[in-house]
Amino acid sequence: MLKKSFLPIVNCTTQTLILGSLPGDKSLAENEYYAHPQNRFWKVIEYLFNARQRISYTERINILLRNHIGLWDVCAEASRPGSMDLAIQDERTNPIAELLETHPKITQIIFNGQKAYSLYLKHFNKREDIIYRCLPSTSPANARCNLENLIAHWRIIISD
Repeated sequence: MLKKSFLPIVNCTTQTLILGSLPGDKSLAENEYYAHPQNRFWKVIEYLFNARQRISYTERINILLRNHIGLWDVCAEASRPGSMDLAIQDERTNPIAELLETHPKITQIIFNGQKAYSLYLKHFNKREDIIYRCLPSTSPANARCNLENLIAHWRIIISD
């Protein structure tokens, strides 16, 4: 039941950090962020950055990094049966404050859903030099938001 997060995907040009809560079971099995085929995260990214569909995980990560976007989770580990965010318990957070110190170009944090945002607020203080935005979750559990609505909300991650 103890689940662990992945290492952050960032580089020295990262300006926007997308934070999820904790990888789901399919992601953990595949060792890839957002690996569940019903999660719409990569569909949104591919649409926003005009990528062809069905690109490799490495190509997806490269799209993020080329566009100054990083990816990580609020939780380093937590107890959770299954993959539902509501079941997260006894979480231990990733060292996000340290990451922000070592990557000073990060000026925006985007939360992939309310659970990631609430976990962040529970364990971290907001910094005045960072913009925080909570976007609708790309999880299949968020049935209220279709792909078109997600794309409309997530468009904010495209830099000007």
